[in-house]
Amino acid sequence: MSSKNLRIGIIGAGRIGIVHSGSVADTPGAEIAIIADAVEESAAKLAGQYGVKHTTDVSEIFKSGDVDAIIVGSPTPTHVDLISRAVDAGIHVMCEKPVDLDINNALTIKEKVANAKTNVSIAFNRRFDPNFAAVHARYKAGEIGRLQQLVLTSRDPAPPPRAYIAVSGGIFRDQAIHDFDIARFFVGDIAEVSTFASNEVVADAKAEGDFDTAITNLRSVNGELVTIINTRYASYGYDQRVEAFGEKGMLIGNNLTSTMVTSFNANGADQRDAYMPFFLERYAASYRKELQLFIESIQTGKQLNPTYEDGCKALIIADAATESAKSGQVVKVKN
Repeated sequence: MSSKNLRIGIIGAGRIGIVHSGSVADTPGAEIAIIADAVEESAAKLAGQYGVKHTTDVSEIFKSGDVDAIIVGSPTPTHVDLISRAVDAGIHVMCEKPVDLDINNALTIKEKVANAKTNVSIAFNRRFDPNFAAVHARYKAGEIGRLQQLVLTSRDPAPPPRAYIAVSGGIFRDQAIHDFDIARFFVGDIAEVSTFASNEVVADAKAEGDFDTAITNLRSVNGELVTIINTRYASYGYDQRVEAFGEKGMLIGNNLTSTMVTSFNANGADQRDAYMPFFLERYAASYRKELQLFIESIQTGKQLNPTYEDGCKALIIADAATESAKSGQVVKVKN
């Protein structure tokens, strides 16, 4: 491999670490330098696929001198510490969402990140999904005029295991946080949050004091209205849509299927393939695009990915939605 490649360390060899490793391996100008995970079997297995080193000691990444950048896909409580250590070591970092489960902890390094000489990005990949990005670009180009209503639908095909729910921070910090970032991507800062949530079908969520179904309404500081629909379970697949309605018209980004073929027969009309199974398939292109922009950001010094501040603001909205769901009150957001 060329010495000019960006040498990237992957922290976390779970599901999202596998995704990021594949993206790095497929992206010109990047190479995997090392893979770290607390579970040696996981680290060794993933590293073996790419013929790279692995470790269970994350400190090795910061001390080796062999890493230019890291991608953090380890459990959420490790994020703030790993970002801080990367900044101290002069290593660029792209970190998965959320930045933390506690906004106060996240804010302890906000100033440090703002003054960092390296790139710090948060992996809100949905901004780079071709459909979401196209709707956003056409809206910004004035195609539908002033945005009046934004509707985001995000339904998972199956609930996560109870052990995951227990440490996830809840549906708003875990699942809906991507939607809160997309909302800000379209309308900017949020002023008010109002959420209705319930426990309909996922017993594990109820047992952990979490919700499985939610509708969140946001009002931006400029007055635009956003509705976000979340559920932990949809029998028909991974449901991901965006609808932008304005004074001049509407733009809709629909779900993806494995093919665009539609069948008509005696059993029915307008029949299509099932939706993509889950986020790994649905957002594959977006993961590669965010990595390309992360590399370009490092090369040019421009910030092309969502920032640490974006991560903090999405978490603040998630906290407000959690509070609103439990209290039944509208919650004002401090920006």
